[in-house]
Amino acid sequence: MTATMQPESEAAEAPRRGGHTPGAGQKTRPRGQGLQFGHWWWALPGIALVFAIHYVATGIGGFFAFTNWTGIGSFKITGWANFEAIFKDPTKVGALSNTLFLAFGSVLLGNIAGLVIALGLNRVLKTRYILRTLFFMPVVLSPLATAYIWKYIFDFDGPLNAFLTAVGGADQAKPWLADPQWAIWTVLVVLVWSSTGFAMVIFMAGLAGVPAEVEEAAAIDGANLWQRFRNVTLPAIRPAVAIATTLGIVQGLRVFDPIMALTGGGPAGATETLATQVYKQAFALGNFGGGAALALVLAAIILIFAVIQQRLTRSNPED
Repeated sequence: MTATMQPESEAAEAPRRGGHTPGAGQKTRPRGQGLQFGHWWWALPGIALVFAIHYVATGIGGFFAFTNWTGIGSFKITGWANFEAIFKDPTKVGALSNTLFLAFGSVLLGNIAGLVIALGLNRVLKTRYILRTLFFMPVVLSPLATAYIWKYIFDFDGPLNAFLTAVGGADQAKPWLADPQWAIWTVLVVLVWSSTGFAMVIFMAGLAGVPAEVEEAAAIDGANLWQRFRNVTLPAIRPAVAIATTLGIVQGLRVFDPIMALTGGGPAGATETLATQVYKQAFALGNFGGGAALALVLAAIILIFAVIQQRLTRSNPED
């Protein structure tokens, strides 16, 4: 006992006898105060790349929106002439209305369908994992490839008209993609089909955070299925609704591939959107100034609707 305690007492008395404790007298460097520049300098290449690709390129495109540049050679500053031409051209105004129709139509129908599927698959089903995969598959498939498949389905000699003829609805068979009245609706069907799976995944993630005890308590209190959904489930998944709506609007406003594959903007401009008009003005007609102006208008619309949607669906009114 004495032999054991002796080294400890000597170690305790060492500083008082003038002994040197390792590390004593050395200035300790506060945590978090290393190389001041070294905390973030490694991110500079990525920051510079993002800044150059996104912001510098967007700024240059915004500048050319006020010119008559054709993509080659010199140009002149034309002011607001390109924007005035947009709103005076019936084709471009129609493209704007088609863009808004497809964006909000696909968001509304896709979110409703995705929410219904998510509510159904949220139950304990043996096949729920297989069904989740099947419903999400359109999201991971190539939109261009699936659009060509849908084009074959909607063709006048395609499976849809063949089915209508087989069941006695031959008078309902029509060239769906070549009919100006129905072409926009067929495009909407394809967009809803491709966006439903993405909304379903977001809503399923939101439903996973809804406490089962709250739903059970509401059921015991006599609330029916609709009352439990409206007063318990829907408020709980409000952040998921905000995310699905925002991403859906942004994706719907800039839709391009399916329309170019299905109709190319036709027939007679019935399915033209701002994205297809940007491509045609800039690359098909060589009017880079007009195409840049359309792209700037499209970017402004996306930004405005994204901000409005976030304001309307925010979960905390004080944010």
